[in-house]
Amino acid sequence: MEQVVFEDVLKARERIAGRLPVTPLDLSMELSDGQTQVYYKLECQQKLKSFKCRGALNKMTSLTPEQRAKGVMAISSGNHGAGVALAARLEGVDQVKVYVPLCTPKAKTDKIRWNGAEVVMAGEDYDKCHAIAMEALAREGMTYIDPCSDVEVIAGQGTIGLEILEQQPDIDTIVVPIGGGGIITGISVAAKHLKPGIRIIGVQTAACPAMAASLRDHTCYLEYPIGETVCDALVGGVGEIPYAMAESCIDQVLVVEESDIRAAAAFLLKQEKVVAECAGAVGVAAFRAYPELFQGHHTAIVITGGNLDAGLMTQLLTEA
Repeated sequence: MEQVVFEDVLKARERIAGRLPVTPLDLSMELSDGQTQVYYKLECQQKLKSFKCRGALNKMTSLTPEQRAKGVMAISSGNHGAGVALAARLEGVDQVKVYVPLCTPKAKTDKIRWNGAEVVMAGEDYDKCHAIAMEALAREGMTYIDPCSDVEVIAGQGTIGLEILEQQPDIDTIVVPIGGGGIITGISVAAKHLKPGIRIIGVQTAACPAMAASLRDHTCYLEYPIGETVCDALVGGVGEIPYAMAESCIDQVLVVEESDIRAAAAFLLKQEKVVAECAGAVGVAAFRAYPELFQGHHTAIVITGGNLDAGLMTQLLTEA
C-alpha cells in the first residue's frame, strides 16, 4: 500500500503555487473564549468553494501524456468532480467525464459543467454511482482520478495543513471532516511533520460514519450504508490509503448528529456570516457538541466547502 509522506505535500505545493489561492484562517469571536481560541480555515472560499481543487490540480499536473490522451474520469458527490473539471481545463485535458449520484445538488453539477466536463448522473447514492462508474471505466479505459485514495490527491489536500501552521503556529488541534478520508490524511501528514504533538480530530455524520466503523471493526469499509443526510459530500466508504494511514494520522474521530450539523451550518450563516455546506460545517457541530475537548486549546476548524444548495440555505435560515 502506497503511503503519503511530507515530501509529497511539499511537491504538491510547488505544483499548485500561484494557481490556487491561500485561503484565510479567521479567528472566531463567537467560539473563542479566554484561553480557548478557535480559527476557521475557510476552504469554502477556495476556487469553486471547495478544497477539492487542490488535490485534483496536483494530480492532473502529474499525469503522463499518455494518461492525458485517454481522458480523465472522476466519481464524485460534486466537489471532487468540479475540482477535476477545473484542473483539466487549467492543464488542457479535453476529455473529462464525471459520474455523480442522482441526488447531487445543482450548485455542484453546474460547476462541473461550467468547467467543461461531461456530467453523468447515475445511482441513488454515492456507492451505487461508484459501482456504475467503475463498470464504465473498465469499458472505456479512461484515466481515473480517485477522490481520496491517491497519493497526489491526498498530498494536494495536505497543503492546507502547511498553510494553517504558517498562518498561526500556536494551533495545537485541527478538526477536519471525514468522508473518504483523503483530506484529513493529507493535513495530518503535513501538520504532524511540522508539529508532532498536534491533535488531528476527524468528524463524521452519524448518517454515514464509515471511518469510525472501520477503525472500530479493524476493517476498511470501501462501501458503507448511507442514511438520510444533508452531508452529501461525506457519504460512501473509506479510501484504502486513508484507512491504512489512520492510526498514525488521526487521533480521534467524533460522530455528530444530523440535527447538530444543520444547527452548525445555520450558526455559521447567521452568526459568523460564513457560507458553508453542511458537510463543511461538521467541525463546528463537533466543537459545539463536545466543548470539553477543546477548552484551553488553539483549534483550527477546516470549513471544507461552501456549495450550499439554495433551498437548503433558506431552510437553515428559517430554522430556530
